[in-house]
Amino acid sequence: MLGMLFNEKECKELDYVLRKELDEMLFDLSDNRLDQEIKYAIASRYKTVFRMYARFAPPKELSKYARGGKLKKSSRNAEAGDIFDLQ
Repeated sequence: MLGMLFNEKECKELDYVLRKELDEMLFDLSDNRLDQEIKYAIASRYKTVFRMYARFAPPKELSKYARGGKLKKSSRNAEAGDIFDLQ
C-alpha cells in the first residue's frame, strides 16, 4: 500500500478528476454500441476508481456513483459475475 499527502487544493482537484472519470465511464457503460468485452474493461476500471473515490467522498456524494440495476453475465471471457451488461 502506498500513502500520499495532499494539500486542500490538490484534494479538491483529485475529487474533481475522479468524479469526471466516473461520469465518463457511466456514460460509456450506457452506450449500446460498445462491445461486451469493452464494457467489461470499463466496469472493471470503474470499480477501481469508485473505490479510490470512496476513501474520501461523503456518503451523499458517493451514492451518486453507486451502480445499481440488474446486470447480466456474458458467456465469453467471464468468471462468474465478472462481465456486466447494463439493460
